[in-house]
Amino acid sequence: MEFARFGSTTWSDPVEVSHDPADLESGCWAVVLDFEGALTAVRFARRDEGGVPPGDPDRWPAVTGWAASLERTGYVAGVEEIRARIAAGTVYQVNLTTVLAASLPDEAHLPDLAAVLARGNPAPFAGVVHVPSAGVDVVTASPERYLTRTGDRLCSSPIKGTAPSLEQMLTKDVAENVMIVDLVRNDLQHVCEPGSVVVERLCGPEEHPGLVHLVSDVAGRLRAGTTWADVLAASFPPGSVSGAPKSSALTAIADLEPVPRGPYCGAVGWIDADHPAGPRGELAVGIRTFYATVDPDGVRRLRFGTGAGITWASDPEGEWAECELKARTLVGLASGRVRA
Repeated sequence: MEFARFGSTTWSDPVEVSHDPADLESGCWAVVLDFEGALTAVRFARRDEGGVPPGDPDRWPAVTGWAASLERTGYVAGVEEIRARIAAGTVYQVNLTTVLAASLPDEAHLPDLAAVLARGNPAPFAGVVHVPSAGVDVVTASPERYLTRTGDRLCSSPIKGTAPSLEQMLTKDVAENVMIVDLVRNDLQHVCEPGSVVVERLCGPEEHPGLVHLVSDVAGRLRAGTTWADVLAASFPPGSVSGAPKSSALTAIADLEPVPRGPYCGAVGWIDADHPAGPRGELAVGIRTFYATVDPDGVRRLRFGTGAGITWASDPEGEWAECELKARTLVGLASGRVRA
């Protein structure tokens, strides 16, 4: 069965696939947006509330043999290069990532992995978009809101600052969060009513399995006539997984990361333009996210990205340790090393 599930809602029986943001202005869609900007939106014929999510955690086979697009040495060198660019004044902060990949056994079914994560790493923006016929097979345990729309209200909740405990959070983490909040405020101001963009929470601590994040909330009131295409053009990719200034950060990412990110660091969620109470939508930042790809030779691979925000105050080895911290529980669950 091809389906999408977010929260307690399951959509099934896909009837339309679109790659055009203009189509998001009518209907209800499951959405996957690659970091590089490619959109896949799927509209379904059936919607069910509640029930047992598809997927069986006991069917998921252990996936091993992970290889990283940037290993420790290459990642540390990338951090040093970003610090050099900061010293030169071309950028202030860059999110540097590495993508892990492993061969998928023939019997591996990503909805079963979603069930593993639901049991072992519950997350506020968890979801599944399992539509292989449209080239989309994504499971997310994202803790981060990219955008939530309720009528004309738009809210983004960037995460910056990660540590094993709140006591281990660094001054650098707070500074980084404030920097990205300013970037998100600027993004939302392009599509919101003048004076309506406010910071509702700044650097609030949130506990998640095995780590603590600092989270801020930035909200505004959309201008009349604003479309989803307008909102995405103004705010994508999310500031927390790109950097500041965003254009310079994206240049650094293109220079230093050897493979595309795909759905990782993109957006995963749903958009309902026909809700009786007005337009609705919830898109998560595609972190803590697994996705399946098929190589030209037909080999299926499971991919998972991890990264860290780099500032002048960054310690290269410490940033690599943050990448490992973020990946440890989820890759452990997918590999069978961590029991749900």
